[in-house]
Amino acid sequence: MGNGLRMAGVISSYRPGHHRPRFPFRLTIGIIVALPDTADFSMTQASRARRFVARRSPIHGNGVFAVSSIACGEHIIQYKGKLLTQAEADELYGDGGETGHTFLFTLNDDYVIDANQQGNSARWINHSCTPNCRAVVEESASGDPRRDKVMIEAIRAIEPGEELTYDYGIVLDVPHTARLKKRWACRCGSPECTGTLLKPKPRRA
Repeated sequence: MGNGLRMAGVISSYRPGHHRPRFPFRLTIGIIVALPDTADFSMTQASRARRFVARRSPIHGNGVFAVSSIACGEHIIQYKGKLLTQAEADELYGDGGETGHTFLFTLNDDYVIDANQQGNSARWINHSCTPNCRAVVEESASGDPRRDKVMIEAIRAIEPGEELTYDYGIVLDVPHTARLKKRWACRCGSPECTGTLLKPKPRRA
């Protein structure tokens, strides 16, 4: 991979994205960035505390809220968790998307981040149909897929008190039945809310 930005590919059966059920899905707004392995966007606990806090959310369960202003383009937090192979994730969580809830994040073709294990506050960031953040996959310049990272990045200026959100962009490789859409219901409250976290399947050529 060369340096720079590229959009996540649409040809593969899935793209890097959050909330990975057993059946592959796509993150429609994610981008992939190639960076040197020396790049470090980690923050101290003190700096995190000044930027955001996790607490109960009106959208769903826990959420993450800004406690200071965040500029457009800022990296806010790395999505962390135990690294699993795709096969390991299927064995542990292969429920076909029936649960409507998971902390798995597809990192690349080889690995999945499991925030159920060794996860951080990023796993509490909720979905919104009009998000103020996006998930960015940083590919290791060395080509080692284990060293890829997922960062949550602001796509607009965020004011203190706002809940951080991004579009999960889930596309299941099974029929999107009314039951599954209800299982993956969206409660973001946006005027543009589609009512579900599931995205329309891309039309086959």
